[in-house]
Amino acid sequence: MHICVIGAGVIGVTSAYLLARSGHTVTLLDALQGPARLTSEANGGQLSYSYVAPLAGPGVLTSMPGWLLHQDSPLRFHPRLDPHQWRWLLAFMKACTATHSARTTAEMLTLSYLSRDILHDWMNEDPFDFNLRKNGKLIVYRDAAQVESARQQVSQQAALGSHQSILSRDEVLALEPALQGMAHAIAGAIFTPDEEAGDCNLFTQALFQRLQAMPGVSCLMNTTVNHLQREGGRIVAARTSNGSVQADAYVVANGMGSRDLLRPLGLNPLIYGLKGYSLTVPLHGQRHTSPDISVTDYQRRIVYARLGDTLRIAAMVDIGDETIALRPDRLDGLKRQVMDTFPALDLSGATPWAGLRPATPQSKPIISACPQADNLWLNVGHGALGFTLACGSAALLTALINRQPTPIDPTPFQ
Repeated sequence: MHICVIGAGVIGVTSAYLLARSGHTVTLLDALQGPARLTSEANGGQLSYSYVAPLAGPGVLTSMPGWLLHQDSPLRFHPRLDPHQWRWLLAFMKACTATHSARTTAEMLTLSYLSRDILHDWMNEDPFDFNLRKNGKLIVYRDAAQVESARQQVSQQAALGSHQSILSRDEVLALEPALQGMAHAIAGAIFTPDEEAGDCNLFTQALFQRLQAMPGVSCLMNTTVNHLQREGGRIVAARTSNGSVQADAYVVANGMGSRDLLRPLGLNPLIYGLKGYSLTVPLHGQRHTSPDISVTDYQRRIVYARLGDTLRIAAMVDIGDETIALRPDRLDGLKRQVMDTFPALDLSGATPWAGLRPATPQSKPIISACPQADNLWLNVGHGALGFTLACGSAALLTALINRQPTPIDPTPFQ
């Protein structure tokens, strides 16, 4: 079967790769010059298989007023006269319950663990370099009440296959001495030893190169898909800036661009762009000033991941700013908080970046057939977890398209 995959970010490239490996002819389309040019370019870099709890949690609504009033808040809200924004926010608020969060976490763990196992299989079978590090992860808390809440989360996730431990301040500093700069503020931490980090851009580029070398695969960059032509309940062509692409099936995996493609078909998925920022800091001569283990500063929602000779720092959720423009005030605030935690770290050579995370209100991606056309499939809405969930999402999608038994229950992602 000939399958056209739209989108060459980490989700689209991984989907195209697994579909080609299963024997399909594949055409991959993207509007930009190459793969991983938008959300996949400079994200947080953490492969957080055990940290997939949804953004919509039971404490979010009570924390939101304080976040919105604080200059360096991890969350900013820009209200707009946009019905889609308010539709998304209403669904998000409805999902902010303990029951909903626990159920979503359990469902997401099935997908993240599948993704981890597939990636490990690939690395054992025929490894490629994307600065993969199996160095564990620390979630550091500044408040004792948050530590107790985390203790409950660890207990719940242990029953679902996670291996985590609660650490005291002294144990945190013994494990990661670079956190000495915030020693006075540490109330405790969760340590997950089997978490990983890697460069999503390098991963996507390497997989793209492998995809290009496979028989029956065409990768058409600089090709904008203007619309999907539907006839008789099927998509018959992708109309692009470089002509039409006809295939037996079509996969929409282009993140924020998916809404514009799907709306003319009568589908308006609840996907919204949550803007985030990152800094990539060169570590030549200053490795001792930055963490070796991946770290998440929970209160400030800042993540740190060592990627080769650089440190990737990612943070913030801006709702209502659907541009990728670099806002100096947000970058300055991020740098102030980083320096407060790692005062010896030199940020003068840091490269800033901003991107939109295409998220659903429940934080669960949509991986399913599209009811508007019987040969159209969706793999969208991964939010901040695209890198973590990419391999598992591609495997689930491939099994669905091939009408094979699925490796996990697909129902939560339909």
